[in-house]
Amino acid sequence: MLFEVWAPHAETVTLHIAPGRTHAMAHSPTHQGWWQTEAAAGDGSRYGFAPDGGPALPDPRSRRQPDGPEGLSAVVDHDAYTWRHPWRGLPLPGAVLYELHVGTFTREGTFEAATERLGHLAGLGVTHVELMPVCPFPGTHGWGYDGVALWAVHEPYGGPEGLKRFVDAAHGQGLGVVLDVVHNHLGPSGNQLPAFGPYFTERHQTPWGAAVNLDAPGSDEVRSYLIGSALAFLRDYQLDGLRLDAVHALADTRAQHFLAELSEAVDTLAAHTGRPLFLIAESDLNDPRTTAPRSVNGHGLHAQWNDDFHHALHTALTGESHGYYADFAHAPLTALAKTLTGAFFHDGGHSTFRGRRHGRPVLRPGAAGVPAYRFLAYAQTHDQIGNRALGERLAALATPGALACAAALVLLAPGTPQLFMGEEWGARTPWQYFTDHQDPELAEAVRQGRRREFAAHGWPTESVPDPQDPATRARSCLEWSEPEQAPHDRLLDWHRTLIRLRHAHPVLAHLPLGEARVEHPGPAVEAETERWLLLRNGPLHVAANLSPDRGAHIRLPSPHPVLLASWDAEARLADGTLSLPPESAAVLG
Repeated sequence: MLFEVWAPHAETVTLHIAPGRTHAMAHSPTHQGWWQTEAAAGDGSRYGFAPDGGPALPDPRSRRQPDGPEGLSAVVDHDAYTWRHPWRGLPLPGAVLYELHVGTFTREGTFEAATERLGHLAGLGVTHVELMPVCPFPGTHGWGYDGVALWAVHEPYGGPEGLKRFVDAAHGQGLGVVLDVVHNHLGPSGNQLPAFGPYFTERHQTPWGAAVNLDAPGSDEVRSYLIGSALAFLRDYQLDGLRLDAVHALADTRAQHFLAELSEAVDTLAAHTGRPLFLIAESDLNDPRTTAPRSVNGHGLHAQWNDDFHHALHTALTGESHGYYADFAHAPLTALAKTLTGAFFHDGGHSTFRGRRHGRPVLRPGAAGVPAYRFLAYAQTHDQIGNRALGERLAALATPGALACAAALVLLAPGTPQLFMGEEWGARTPWQYFTDHQDPELAEAVRQGRRREFAAHGWPTESVPDPQDPATRARSCLEWSEPEQAPHDRLLDWHRTLIRLRHAHPVLAHLPLGEARVEHPGPAVEAETERWLLLRNGPLHVAANLSPDRGAHIRLPSPHPVLLASWDAEARLADGTLSLPPESAAVLG
């Protein structure tokens, strides 16, 4: 078989095939900076590349790292897997996403164990499972954002074969699969890319150090490396989409932004395969160009997370006002109404948290309509839970009634709804920050850094969980006996009901942003007494009363409303007025 590697500055490159075979590599006659050679090998063969007589290192484009990120690579024959369930794809419009971390979704922490729970997700009614990163990282357990082999799959989860079996089984349940990928940095341990070429540049600095090289000399090949990885996952694992981590940290000054090049490549692959493929960005920029079509000089991504919606909803539910919540806490219902109708709360106005103006409006006079589904709506994510000192879920901060309100506003919002695993039953288990670094110095640095970070916000250092302690990961695993117990069972039924209502009204998938209408008491009133909100989204009205001790009487604008679902049996509809008990929600048609 043909072995190839990009090493533009090397004088020599040697291929090592275990056990004990070596082959001198030659310059590619067609691709500058590439080396190649033919050697006998097959599925499972271990190999590595040695630039300039050094040790054998993993292939930058390794498909498998059976011994971890720093071991030799292994050949993977993707054609050897026989797919059991033909799959024509599942588009993003109309989706209900479910964010899932393989290592804590079950105690076993494997693809195989997660597969056994897919029936629960199909019964819940979600359409796509969004896997957190699965590229190899140090140790066994971690969040996955310290990956270093961007074409491979974490071996303790089940490796490439395990991921294929999971995706295949999900498709058999009618579920699409989305994968979270990290292009903005590599982990601090096991990253061998600098030994091969200019994968990083000092031109730009990121929170992780030198930036991934997207615009300096050699960046054509680096961009090709990242785009090739994305296409390989979509093609070889029959994935339906990718979530792109923190795209605001991609430093790129070239005329065609990396994201536009990536989206063009994915759209081309979608046309070739006949499957709808999509990209979802995480971005802190509040920049409409992220999802604007390439034809109008946007990046052409298909959707993005909308943290502004989360922040407004979170402050309305909890009253928290620290950090970035400060901008939303003055009038959270007003802020929430703005995100429901215009996506961004920060759309060019002043942000107290940032000390400057932030964002741009999505909707502008004279501009073409923007589909509402391009903006994801959620009450919880791995970030918003795990980046708290103790990793508390919303269920630890709010009552079941408040959680029911959050569910109604998320699942019937104008945007694409997304749940975080266990949210559907109000899981009480925390989701904390955990690592498994094998380097003792790095492990201690992470441990102390975490404690310093939260000590600066007033947390006693001894109260911050140790990321390296296996008990931290163990606490974060879902407890699968909870859904059968009160009040979790009631919340689970409520989520199922809301998702059924969303699917029963497919028009919700295609409405333009800005068509929804929101009524609430106004900032002056909500601060004192009434805390209700009425959302009209297409044919549905969603009413939520967030007050913990005061009922709400909401006049409905439709002449003959019908009560379709209510969290509290005491909700009453009479003469066009809905009476809602405290901390309850209802849906009307």
